[in-house]
Amino acid sequence: MATITFDTLKFVEKLKAVDIPDASGEADLVSKKDLQIELAPIRADINLIKWMLGILLGGVLTLILKAFFSTLVY
Repeated sequence: MATITFDTLKFVEKLKAVDIPDASGEADLVSKKDLQIELAPIRADINLIKWMLGILLGGVLTLILKAFFSTLVY
């Protein structure tokens, strides 16, 4: 994974130069673990949507096959 260097002092100085208060310039860093905890419910929802979409597409495919090939099945 590529590493990105970020000069926080330079960034804070730029914020001060445009009259942004110090409290606005300070931010908490988010770790990878924090993101994984917050993304867990979203991943569960995405998995549910994948299953629902698969079932829906299977049903539509079944209806299409039945409409076009119903004369072959007695």
